[in-house]
Amino acid sequence: MDLTNATEENVMYMIEEIKEKLRMVNVDAMRAENFDTEKYEDLHYMYEMVMKRKHISSNEMEAIAAELGSLRK
Repeated sequence: MDLTNATEENVMYMIEEIKEKLRMVNVDAMRAENFDTEKYEDLHYMYEMVMKRKHISSNEMEAIAAELGSLRK
């Protein structure tokens, strides 16, 4: 998948992958439709960072969730 393009499909893909990687319980807060392509670069950065990590602490998970919350519409 080419994630260099800011498309709705790519946003949906990245959000789903982040949710799966973090095993997020409150998935309603992370609905792909709550994100748009205006902040695509920030979302892509978060995606890359999360996917590179083998282990994410609970503090890091909270920080990631907070940052993703700031990227919502």
